[in-house]
Amino acid sequence: GAKLSDAPDEVMLPNTIKATEKTTGGESFLTKIKLAFLHFGDTFANFNQRQKIACIAMALFLVLGTGSLLYALMGNQPEPAPQIVVEPEPEPEPEPPKPTTEPSKLTGLEIKIIQNQLPVMGVMIENSPDARPQSGLREAGVIHEAIAEGGITRFLALYLDEMPSKIGPVRSARPYYLRWNLPYQAPYAHVGGSALALAEIPRLGIRDLDQFHNPGVFERVSYRYAPHNMYSNVKSLLKTAQSKGWKTSTFTSTPRKEDKPVTEPKASAINLNISYGQYNLVYNYSKKTNSYNRVMGGQKHTDEVTGKQLSPKVVIALVTDYGIDNNGVNSIYRTAGKGTVYIFQDGTVSKGTWRKKNDKAMIEYLNKKDEPIKLNAGQVWVTAMASEQQVSYE
Repeated sequence: GAKLSDAPDEVMLPNTIKATEKTTGGESFLTKIKLAFLHFGDTFANFNQRQKIACIAMALFLVLGTGSLLYALMGNQPEPAPQIVVEPEPEPEPEPPKPTTEPSKLTGLEIKIIQNQLPVMGVMIENSPDARPQSGLREAGVIHEAIAEGGITRFLALYLDEMPSKIGPVRSARPYYLRWNLPYQAPYAHVGGSALALAEIPRLGIRDLDQFHNPGVFERVSYRYAPHNMYSNVKSLLKTAQSKGWKTSTFTSTPRKEDKPVTEPKASAINLNISYGQYNLVYNYSKKTNSYNRVMGGQKHTDEVTGKQLSPKVVIALVTDYGIDNNGVNSIYRTAGKGTVYIFQDGTVSKGTWRKKNDKAMIEYLNKKDEPIKLNAGQVWVTAMASEQQVSYE
């Protein structure tokens, strides 16, 4: 029951802690805490029953009060604002490059879009022996072939994909060529024409580029004699056509397909006996190019500028009514209605029906189910035949 201050220096304090350490200002903070707890313990031991209960109650009150205060203080803390994570916007995907080409409305081959917006150009080209070899037939997209007079054939060549710098010899118009040209809305280059053709040009609404009214885009070459020496070029004709407001051609294109050559060709040699010796035709199928090498009058039909043999992708024999006019000179062909057609492509042949509803309508090629026969992309050569007996192949 002795007080801490009355204890001798060598007396051992509870918990074996010696009281030799002095409680001066220089004592460590830990020592002071220890001594305080020892002092409280001695004091508490001297309390009576009531004092001890009161002391314990006071201690509990302080502990609970302090805890409640801390809880209240912590509970009243504002909740932290949610963090807003701003994700970076994804980089926009680059736009795919805009196409610069599209299938030609004349041939189905890929050409520049701006080129496809130009008008198709129709040019009458001679085929007498004195006119051979011609210039510009190789670059034409579609060629119509028929007899002009006296068994001599002539061509209507239609251009869009390519613009040869030399076309000719250019010759005169005929009524049936007008009707094959009309559906394409093609300016029509020629040097005069039969009386009936010249009368029908304004009546049909043909975009007329007659040499007699547009001499600046035609010229005569010196190495051939007239009338087999008149030439022109597509760019000059096109410039003249556009100056007249003929800036494009709107028409329904012939359906096209991809090449599908047969393993074993069924039509390797085509014979079209359109007239007589110098004008009759043979086409020899080339499996390598999937095209038809043209032979005329027993000779390779070649291009004057390049010397290359003409080789269309598709050969069409269009069978229609043929006759001679009342003068006994000029040919007459039925161009509207329908008839038999032979279409040679991919080394084989399709026999079907051609149909042209009226002068302005495009020629359609139909199978037995009255469905369009699709053509390979590339040059198409159409020859008007008077009968099926003039067409053979092997």
